[in-house]
Amino acid sequence: MRKLLSRHGLWFAVWLALTAAGGIALARAELSRQREAFETDARIAHRLLSQRVVQHDAVLATLALLQPAASGDPAEQRLPSLYPQILEVKRRDAATPWGDARLEAAEAASRAQRRATLADADFALGRYRLVLAAQPASFALLMDLRAVVPWSEWPMPVETSPVRLTLDHAGQSFVVQPGHAAATGWQFEFRKHLAADSQPFDVVAARTVGWRDLPWRWMLVWALGAAALLAAIRSFERQRAERRRAEDLLRLGQVARLNTLGELAAGMAHELNQPLTALLANTQAAVRMLDENPPETGAARDAMQQAVQQGRRAAEVVGRLRRAVERPDLAAQLQSVVLQDAVRNAFYLLEPESARRQVVPRLVAEPGPIAVRAEPVALEQIIHNLMMNALQALEQAPVAQRELTITLSAEPSTATLTVSDSGPGITPEVLPRIFEPFFTTREHGLGLGLSLCESLAQKMGGQLQARPRSPRGAEFRLTLPLAAP
Repeated sequence: MRKLLSRHGLWFAVWLALTAAGGIALARAELSRQREAFETDARIAHRLLSQRVVQHDAVLATLALLQPAASGDPAEQRLPSLYPQILEVKRRDAATPWGDARLEAAEAASRAQRRATLADADFALGRYRLVLAAQPASFALLMDLRAVVPWSEWPMPVETSPVRLTLDHAGQSFVVQPGHAAATGWQFEFRKHLAADSQPFDVVAARTVGWRDLPWRWMLVWALGAAALLAAIRSFERQRAERRRAEDLLRLGQVARLNTLGELAAGMAHELNQPLTALLANTQAAVRMLDENPPETGAARDAMQQAVQQGRRAAEVVGRLRRAVERPDLAAQLQSVVLQDAVRNAFYLLEPESARRQVVPRLVAEPGPIAVRAEPVALEQIIHNLMMNALQALEQAPVAQRELTITLSAEPSTATLTVSDSGPGITPEVLPRIFEPFFTTREHGLGLGLSLCESLAQKMGGQLQARPRSPRGAEFRLTLPLAAP
């Protein structure tokens, strides 16, 4: 009897040891998974916030570059409708003081550092101000911290997430999400500076994993599995030693496993839209994220690399806008460009936008390539802008009636690219002013796209015309000189 009890005690001790070892392993795996998920969410939050704050620098840089007129309806006053986080835009023209000592000091610092500067921050009110010194006018933005957070892309449920995330600066703390911390447990912490010197805020995330967060259900499954395994081993012990060993190894190989981590999908919705400064800001933030140690990997890297390519294109467009103001000579940059290739590239870039609007663009062209003398990026930008305008106009038409056609034709000395859509068209009142800078019929538009397209076309020796399309819609005709054979 004593021997039997001893054997039972030995098996019970083995079961306890297996249960303890499995429970510890499962707890460590769960803690590792929780820590990895916490750090992933915190890094995504840091990246999204960094993209936003860098975007603010780009908005100020664009205002300083374009220097919109102060009379009438200043274009910068439309920014709050485009960016909800911008509560107010102020400008200081030459010889006109700010009337605020903090803005004066921030402008002096901005002029010395040649970048945007933080004027002040009141985290209790969720506000801060940025200033960029420029000539002839300097600009200041009043920002709403709550609206700075890109909630549509936020990786965590704000109300139910156990992660507490704050923005810290100079002893102030702004709570982005409160979190639900356990009283005791394992502490996870994350702190990282935002990727913008003008907005020197720290992203601070913290989480406490309590005892109730451990995988008790899986531990119970493990304990029951271990008990079943030991019972099976005991039953097979009476059989041949070889079979017992084989069954033991088989049982050990069939122990239930915990699925430690599912694949995390993080999409970069670096969409290409107007104004192009937003895209440039996203690209700058993406490059910073990929250059950090450790860098972002996987799908995020692929998405960011694609955003870098589009961002470079956007940067070239912004640079071209500046050169257009300075009246550059593009004659030396002209080269032979095949229109079909430029149109297909625009189709590829706008494929997500077309699919979202359920529009299938159609290319109608004569057989054989049509080569024109043009600057490649400028030509692609014109086509991109005209197609994007057409897609936005088609949102007002029924899905079954949405048509977007690109027609290419060649004359003895010129080639014509026609973008026609079946949208609401152009009214007679709008047509004479359609290429005027800052003239727009769109609620959130700045009115620079068509003006820039016309300027680029003229600098390449061509012209851009607009007219209504029968029975409905609009038609834009770009004419360029043919390239020499």
